[in-house]
Amino acid sequence: MNKSGPLSLPFIKLYVITFLFFSANPILNIIVPLRGNAQGLSNTDIGVMMGAYMITSMLFRPWAGSIVYRFGPLSVLRALLIINGLILILYTITGLEWYFALRAMQGVTTAFFSLALQLGIVDKLAHHDRSQGISLYLLAGMLPTVIGPMLALTLWDWGGMNAFTAAMIVIALATGILGFAAPLPSGSQATADKQEQASSMTSQLRQLWTHRAFLVCSTAMLMASVSFGAVTTFISLYTKQSGVGHAGIYLMLQAGVMVVCRFTLRKKVPSDGQWHPRFLISLLLSMAVGLKLLALAKYGGASLMYAGSILIGLGMALLYPHLVTYLTIVLPISARNTLIGVFIAVSDLGSVLGNIVMGTIADHLSYSTMYGICAGLLMGTVVIVLICGRRLGMGSR
Repeated sequence: MNKSGPLSLPFIKLYVITFLFFSANPILNIIVPLRGNAQGLSNTDIGVMMGAYMITSMLFRPWAGSIVYRFGPLSVLRALLIINGLILILYTITGLEWYFALRAMQGVTTAFFSLALQLGIVDKLAHHDRSQGISLYLLAGMLPTVIGPMLALTLWDWGGMNAFTAAMIVIALATGILGFAAPLPSGSQATADKQEQASSMTSQLRQLWTHRAFLVCSTAMLMASVSFGAVTTFISLYTKQSGVGHAGIYLMLQAGVMVVCRFTLRKKVPSDGQWHPRFLISLLLSMAVGLKLLALAKYGGASLMYAGSILIGLGMALLYPHLVTYLTIVLPISARNTLIGVFIAVSDLGSVLGNIVMGTIADHLSYSTMYGICAGLLMGTVVIVLICGRRLGMGSR
């Protein structure tokens, strides 16, 4: 094992911290609606309460990137772990009237955590190892979603709020204790020379419209997130309406493929700072074909649905680490953290649009048609990648 590589002990510690930090989310995603329903909240009230997390996370990511650049990943991580611990404890001692604010605050801490960890990993790894580090970080953050829901239901059935309180306290303490000693850079990333060169956040954001590579990567991530968000949100309703397949099996296959791919294929993700349109297009096509199979499952049976889950999981598993790794290398260092924050916010925005816009399309047309439209959006993105890749002269690797 490489002592300084993505599977070395310091990086394993970072992945464990990531796992612990995100362990609270799948538990809260089950417990909060259950508690709300038990106390008479409407589905709309619960939806707004749960949605506050994603909205604030999305809005604060660009600012989080700038703060991490200014103060350093470790300093930011220590501050947010204290805040996050207080938020988790407040969930256990406050009433539902506070949950909207707590969800919003938790979204802010998540924005800062993800930027601090990802950019800390990027700064500690050589270019050729970055994609592996990002893939393993994403894997660590995803694992709680595999075991969290079942754990949450067990806690609720077994001990109710008492068990929930114990779980939140344990997660808060474990994450805080381990996170304070995280092997991350402790100082500002902006040296005296870089501070003179670094532009304001406003001028950094202006580069959104002039950096063609950023625009292409963000477009690809946005369309993929819209499609993925629509799949995960509406698959249970689609299977119920069509009578084809089982949503639980579908989601298990899709999540399983993502977990396996992010570990076993992490070395296959390009990490050299070069533009690899063929690799990117293959991932987009995998998702597009998977979505088309999902749309046709209504007519062709469950086998098409499950085949689609595998292809969608494969594409989504590798797309984000590929794009974010490429951007960390090619973006100007003075604006990199802010623009990476915007890129992740674009991914969050895609998930929100996948829920709202695609849900509206499904209401007026059908779930099958909606998934077909998602496949068309991804095919359109393939065309954009082909055209813009040639214009930039990035090659055709």
